[in-house]
Amino acid sequence: MSIAVVVSVNDGLVMAADSAATLTVSMTPGVIAGVANVYNNANKIFNLYKGKPIGLVTFGAGSIGNSSIGTLIKDLRATMMNKEKAKALKPQPFDAGDYTMEGVAKIVSAFLAEKCGAPENAANMVNTNIGILLCGYSTTGSLGELWNIEIQKGNSVPPKRRREPHDSGIDWGGASEIIHRIVMGFSPALYQALAEVSGPQGQRPTPEQLFQQLNPLLLARLQAPLAFSPMPIQDAIDLADFLVHSACMYSRFLPGAKIVGGPIEIAAITKHEHFKWVSRKHYYDYSLNQEPRHVVVD
Repeated sequence: MSIAVVVSVNDGLVMAADSAATLTVSMTPGVIAGVANVYNNANKIFNLYKGKPIGLVTFGAGSIGNSSIGTLIKDLRATMMNKEKAKALKPQPFDAGDYTMEGVAKIVSAFLAEKCGAPENAANMVNTNIGILLCGYSTTGSLGELWNIEIQKGNSVPPKRRREPHDSGIDWGGASEIIHRIVMGFSPALYQALAEVSGPQGQRPTPEQLFQQLNPLLLARLQAPLAFSPMPIQDAIDLADFLVHSACMYSRFLPGAKIVGGPIEIAAITKHEHFKWVSRKHYYDYSLNQEPRHVVVD
């Protein structure tokens, strides 16, 4: 599992994520039996086009078939940065000099759907759920945009705008119980608990009905106002770091597998500085890798 957080303010967008990747085992096809291992070095934040203000953070399944999401996203990046190959992208070509974030979201969604539908992967997609928070600026955009991309059981869901460009706030995905409690003021399991005790047996409202009835009131009374449009980008970075760190500590002390953890990575995207790493891990030492191309591109 994993946790991914995006803090949106007027100055830009901040992405933060943990590094845990969970390896599960299945005794029966389509049924997860348990956790075999948790690796704490997965990459979840990516600059989708080097030099452009486009980035994304992933959560959920860490692979499609035997290929990690990280490798697949880098494959897509290589295609987008090749002018000829970018023209053949589906459902539309990519032009680095004239693009929209909506168009980029559709390209990412179609690319992952194609990988899920490949003959070598299609039969094993029943448990594959992938979430992506795509962040960035359209060519002519003055404010950052946030788009949601989902793969549910191997099937692509049409991308949706997660938040309007002028709307500041916090978005997240993955194992987010503690973040929901901190920001919203209550556990997402609240409605199920209330449904079990609300009224006589057989007359109780469903959790969905309670959500429709109570959610606006609870948010008005309990939601913590943590992110504001004028917030400086450094404060947005500190807030994203705090939330991911809280999720890591919550997972650490809960019984069971530690499905959120490892180094915290953070990147910020702004209108003028574009994509910038704030906190990042590498499996190699820079001092041992001084090739000119490495220094310039990476």
